[in-house]
Amino acid sequence: MLKRLLLAAMLVVSTSALAHAQSIKRTVLQKTDVPGGGYESVLGLAEVPAGLNIGLHTHPGTEQGMLLEGEIVISVDGQPDRTLKPGDSWLIPANTPHDAKAGAGGAKVIAVYVVEKGKPLASAFKR
Repeated sequence: MLKRLLLAAMLVVSTSALAHAQSIKRTVLQKTDVPGGGYESVLGLAEVPAGLNIGLHTHPGTEQGMLLEGEIVISVDGQPDRTLKPGDSWLIPANTPHDAKAGAGGAKVIAVYVVEKGKPLASAFKR
């Protein structure tokens, strides 16, 4: 019994370490001020490893994006989940909690954020 408990504990620790080893590769492609005020536009590319859940978060402005490769499921607060294929796009309003999970082959996305200057691009959201 003790051996089984130790084996189960080792499995949980190694699975947790593997999950933390996977991370999103983010590349900012362009960043520019939006004319007329306190906003900036950020164009970015993200590569999401297979099965990785991004985590519930918000942005202080709108997010527009398009899936370039793979598959991803987007969960937006108050809407049904959407499974996206390459070429599909999305729009998420400012300060709206959302999450995403990459499919078995991972995902590559391009997104534009129009956000308030001086605020973090994204913030974790807890229910």
